[in-house]
Amino acid sequence: MKKAVLACCLGVVACSRPVTKVQPAVHYVVGSGWQVGNAWFYPRENFSYQATGLAVRQKEEKGDSPLTADGEVRDAMTMTGSHPTLQLPAVVTVFNMDNGREVTIRLNDRGPKEVGRVLGLSRKAADLLGIGLNPARVRIVEDENASRQLAEILPGGPVLQINTAPLETVAQTQLDAPVAGARVGRAVPSVQSASIATTPTNAGGVTLPDLPGQWRQGSPVGGQFWVETTDFTSRYTAAREAAREGATVVPSFTQQGKMWAVRHGPFATISEADAALKRSLADGLTGSHIVVE
Repeated sequence: MKKAVLACCLGVVACSRPVTKVQPAVHYVVGSGWQVGNAWFYPRENFSYQATGLAVRQKEEKGDSPLTADGEVRDAMTMTGSHPTLQLPAVVTVFNMDNGREVTIRLNDRGPKEVGRVLGLSRKAADLLGIGLNPARVRIVEDENASRQLAEILPGGPVLQINTAPLETVAQTQLDAPVAGARVGRAVPSVQSASIATTPTNAGGVTLPDLPGQWRQGSPVGGQFWVETTDFTSRYTAAREAAREGATVVPSFTQQGKMWAVRHGPFATISEADAALKRSLADGLTGSHIVVE
């Protein structure tokens, strides 16, 4: 009897232990290269990012860290997502080319951990975009102003060298009367982008406000699948690789300037594109990915 009472007491004590609450540690991060199968990804800062490809629902696994790559608390019911290379956090608009739906999300994690997929979506974002178990064709456009603001206000972000800027004084001249025949100008009010408010936590960090769970309806658009390998600085090198692979060469414009890409396709289905991507990666073209046009 005593043993039973003791066991009950121990059970009550165990159940009454406080559950450790995960504290966010939101920060700006780019990060180092990472690998999925034969594919390598090299994160870099890009505030004018635009791309097409395949998006999937993020898999919710038990072994996942409670925090995302940028230090936010992982939550499937927020308008968030993962990306292989963009700086984190970043705000992007995602357009589902299959059904015309469009949402705005905050990228806060690395992924998805599936070869040939350019975007992972939280459960809530995927539901609003109408994306189920199968990948969907998407177009991604970054909100440059919102993403830059996040980079400026969060710990670890690029430091603006304000004190190195030249200082100038502005002299104001009063005109007594307008000159005959001259056009009278009209004052243009200054436009300021909406600020992103952060909330301090007890642990000294910050949290970011959730983006609204809203979707907008547009028109679906067509597009075929291509497997593309970018970042060739020499057109000759790209053309030689394309000739070896039976592909074509197209220009690619990046922050580093004009580059060249080798393209395979077009492919009518995702499975055909996946097979071609697998061949490219096996041939050592580790930067290959799927685009939709």
